[in-house]
Amino acid sequence: MPFTRLTTKLTPPATTPYEVARLATGLESQGAARVVLVRAPAGFGKSTAMTQSYRAMEARGRSVAWLTLDSLDNDMSRFVHYLGEMMMHVGIVNSQPFSPMEAVDAIAAHDSAFTLFMDELDTLRDAGVLGLLREIIDRLPRGGQMVLGSRSWPDLGFGRLRARGQLVEIGPPQLRFSLDETRSFLHNRDALLPEHALLVLHNRCEGWATGLWLASLALQRRPDTVAFAQEFSGSDQALADYLAEDVLHGETPEVREFLLRTSVLKQLTAGICGALCPNVDCAAMLEHLATHGVFLTRIGDTPPTWRYHSLFASFLRARLEQRTDIDHRQLQLAASYAYEAEGRPVPAIDHAVLAQDSPRAIRLLSANADAFLEQGRLRLLDRWCQAIGPEALADDARLTHLALWATCFTRGPVDTLAQMGCSDALPGPGGPHGGAGYLALRAMLLALQDRYADAYAAGQLALRAIPSDLPFADSALLNLMANITSVLGITAESRKLLDMARSRFGGSSFNRMYAESLEGILDLFEGRMRQATARFRIAVESTHQATFNQAHGNAWAGVLYAYAMYEANRLDKADHLLNIYLPMARDVGLPDHMILSHALRTRLAFAAGDVDSTLHTIAELEHLGHLRNLPRVISAAHLERAHVFMQQGNARAARDELDRACGVPQKEGAQEYRLLAQDIEYPELADLRWRTCFGDAPTAASDAAAMATAAERAGRHRRALKLRLLQAIALHRAGRTVNALALLEQVLQAACREGFLRLVLDEVPWIRPLLCSHLLAQRDGGRQADDPIYAEFLGQLRTASNIALDAEPAQDAPLPPQEPLTRKELHVLQLLAQGYSNNAIAEKLVVADTTVRTHLRHINAKLNATSRTQAVALARRLRLIP
Repeated sequence: MPFTRLTTKLTPPATTPYEVARLATGLESQGAARVVLVRAPAGFGKSTAMTQSYRAMEARGRSVAWLTLDSLDNDMSRFVHYLGEMMMHVGIVNSQPFSPMEAVDAIAAHDSAFTLFMDELDTLRDAGVLGLLREIIDRLPRGGQMVLGSRSWPDLGFGRLRARGQLVEIGPPQLRFSLDETRSFLHNRDALLPEHALLVLHNRCEGWATGLWLASLALQRRPDTVAFAQEFSGSDQALADYLAEDVLHGETPEVREFLLRTSVLKQLTAGICGALCPNVDCAAMLEHLATHGVFLTRIGDTPPTWRYHSLFASFLRARLEQRTDIDHRQLQLAASYAYEAEGRPVPAIDHAVLAQDSPRAIRLLSANADAFLEQGRLRLLDRWCQAIGPEALADDARLTHLALWATCFTRGPVDTLAQMGCSDALPGPGGPHGGAGYLALRAMLLALQDRYADAYAAGQLALRAIPSDLPFADSALLNLMANITSVLGITAESRKLLDMARSRFGGSSFNRMYAESLEGILDLFEGRMRQATARFRIAVESTHQATFNQAHGNAWAGVLYAYAMYEANRLDKADHLLNIYLPMARDVGLPDHMILSHALRTRLAFAAGDVDSTLHTIAELEHLGHLRNLPRVISAAHLERAHVFMQQGNARAARDELDRACGVPQKEGAQEYRLLAQDIEYPELADLRWRTCFGDAPTAASDAAAMATAAERAGRHRRALKLRLLQAIALHRAGRTVNALALLEQVLQAACREGFLRLVLDEVPWIRPLLCSHLLAQRDGGRQADDPIYAEFLGQLRTASNIALDAEPAQDAPLPPQEPLTRKELHVLQLLAQGYSNNAIAEKLVVADTTVRTHLRHINAKLNATSRTQAVALARRLRLIP
């Protein structure tokens, strides 16, 4: 069921004979800016200024493309489609379709200058769409530019662009009409005023374009223009209501009646308007209104489509409510039947819901629900079902069932259970939702609550009932059970269920995505990182067609691929993927993906020296855990915070967070689950890391060896690799350096074979001296000379960990600085130790980057250090900082 394609979305609004050239906005002089944000309240002429800039750039030969956004563009597939149209217009691509990340990569790789105009940005609300747009902005190539029109400040990371001088803001001060522009505009509108009255009106409007537009309409009907100008006042909304009433009063009764009746429509076509105004030549009426400038904007050509200015439409609807001789519900129903006749079920259902005709809305929903499910439009289904209400849906068992699935995938298990009238997802005797048909849904709810044993039991019962009359639920069940059995360690059964899903739903891109993702997870547990990465990439690429709308599927595959990129130390790529997929993972509520995505964002921020964002992300994860009653998520947040404190050398704070993580009550048997997010980050391992670095190293080495052996026996080779690494660190701290180096070489050889980089690099703060010794030994005649692949791997570790082999600090006691450090230098050292980057330190201290670099040079000179890492280490040994 494709959406209606509006070609005029891709062209700027047409010019009008009374338009004023907006040369004073400054928009034309921003050719070198990465992003130009045109931000102002409604009616300030944002679109006009952008249109004029578009035409000027086009005339100069620059590649430009336009998109007018609307609320329907919150559908990811629709947004990506129109993005593709823009990309084709400027020559970035030649054809569609493609996935969001393919679009981002194509834009980033384009080597010619271009500008993409997007107007009405504030209509975008979907976190995934905004994440994709943020990613596009982050990766704009040299010569690429975006001009964005919005009423509000968009959540697109513009603070960073502003700090870098890559954002130009055009706001009300630039968009307000100057006195000359006001004079020119009113002259074009034949609304002539004496100079002093013109000045009064200009000052009262304060350059607001819509106010001047409304005033010009009223002036054409007012003989005493001077008095009108002097009396003109009020807030924006009051001004619009006052003048709209004045304009409406000046129209003929036929025009007023048409305006009131059609105000219930979001889009106006002659055919749909004809259903509401059967005795009117609606095509001629729309052309008349457009010609006479009664707040009508053309938004489509086939058929000609219009919309009212939002302020004018709201005024009309308020007036309509006051009319007792017009049945508002009958207008909504007439629109619903007209849209149904045109084969447009979405607005047909919308108007049936607004008419409060539940039987009709339910009939339309039932007829189209399968198509909506295939498109992944679960949020739309949920909105309608909530508006209709569970009582009205009660007589349609199938639609009631679908409504619960829609709620599950869009608002999570708590809301779904409340909708079912249950306090628990376990099947109960009797009740409207206690039958076999609901077992698959209950299994899904239990899994989302981390109750995998219960979910497995419910799912086993549900498997006996398939195939059912709901293919969507059957597909979800098979994939779900494959995941549950994997978590429970029943690998053979997991693969069997995956094969069953492939055989029954083999043509589904969603099924391929899910199967490849799950196979990749199994590979990851068994230490096959390279094979897992390949599967995750295939999974992401398989979702760019019919199933990209399915936020559940994309969060599932996208976060896994982001993790693979992080493990390969491709941090920029991981960050770009998270911009898109983390909001999806957060909204869908999969515990493992929430933990994994937030942990990745935390570590990326810390690696970039953005400690404030690091701690904010952890706090967000902890809040989500409490909000959704997921103890494992809460515990994971404490573990990540402990990891940060350990990297900062704050042993006491790290210990407190570990104790809090261990104190969170977990589901019974949860410690035995094979959960990806906690394969190598779980309380016992975090405690072992702390004891390795700050506690009893010999005991920690013994415990690490035992835990690694157990992991190897269980086939959890990635976990075993991490434990052996911690064992090597503990052996080194216990004075058994020879044993530690031998074990480290075994770990690094295994990590090299499968491409595990961050598994090692995440432990660099504690493994650094041992790793340095190994690198020196390899340089001086180890296996590195005979194995170029291993040599390259060690080179990557050395570069990423910033190890300079000829300048590592000696281990004997350092000499105190001959010249004491200043208070400012000590403050800089403390921020360095906490992980802040130079830029972040500059922001904290409210100084320039050059000032921070000067402080660092003085610190290194006083401590006889050659790097920031060495300076921090020396300062701690000298007890200059904690």
